[in-house]
Amino acid sequence: MEKVVLSQKFSLFAEHWSPKIVGELNDSYIKLAKLKGEFVWHHHDDEDELFFVVKGKLLIKFKDKDVSLDEGEFIVIPKGVEHLPVADQEVHVMLIEPKTTLNTGNIINERTVENLNQI
Repeated sequence: MEKVVLSQKFSLFAEHWSPKIVGELNDSYIKLAKLKGEFVWHHHDDEDELFFVVKGKLLIKFKDKDVSLDEGEFIVIPKGVEHLPVADQEVHVMLIEPKTTLNTGNIINERTVENLNQI
């Protein structure tokens, strides 16, 4: 058992929209990601996901509303709910989601990350 220092882990990578595994909890991964710009509308058929903002401000668009997250805030997006993450400036997030979760959910495109790296 070792503690994880988020700022140190975030310093190990620069790419956006490419989650990195920093831990495991039961059948879930704890991931860190840097986000910038607009992602892609998507949903996850079988998994809920948690977005926790560590640094910056993240907008999550839904079909019926938008939710703005500041540092220290999180949202749980239930399975099946279509959403679009948007980061006007670079945002650092922690994600907690089942190991089966594909970052682009039901969409496969150039931003899909199938083989996650552990840091």
